[in-house]
Amino acid sequence: MIDIQQIHHVAYRCRDAKETVEWYQDKLDMDFLVAIAEDRVPSTKAPDPYMHLFLDAGNGNILAFFELPNSPEMGRDPNTPEWVQHIAFQVADEAALLSAKAQLESKGVEVVGPTEHGIIRSIYFFDPNGHRLELTYVKGTPAQMKQLKEVAPAMVEEWSKTKRAPKHAAWLHEEEFKALD
Repeated sequence: MIDIQQIHHVAYRCRDAKETVEWYQDKLDMDFLVAIAEDRVPSTKAPDPYMHLFLDAGNGNILAFFELPNSPEMGRDPNTPEWVQHIAFQVADEAALLSAKAQLESKGVEVVGPTEHGIIRSIYFFDPNGHRLELTYVKGTPAQMKQLKEVAPAMVEEWSKTKRAPKHAAWLHEEEFKALD
């Protein structure tokens, strides 16, 4: 049996290593942990210089980036909406979320939200590489989380057949969507 302990790191590409480190230090107060640079990729032995950065995302979680100067300019998948691929970080509570929003906005970061998701509340913004970031806090009760876990298999099964949103967890956004009608 594979016994995964936690995510060690998640790696993304960046346009500029120095700019990325400084942005995450300034905007999200992340500690810069490690930089690794090589002229060859250790796993493939390909000659492809890179700078690999590691930032402390709290509680043993690490956010990493690669700057790849010899690769074509990075871009986004044009077939995937920009709201889909994102990195979400958890904060303690609503006060921490609102404080973070104010801090980000005071530093010139455009922030969307707070957005209500029933069991969480979130804000959204972009880093200088175009990666969408989310700060969120969990407000769901243990009973709500249990209910969501219980219906998850049935939801995926229904989705796989119909490609339409199952209604098992529609209560998460019912109030927000009622306001739109």
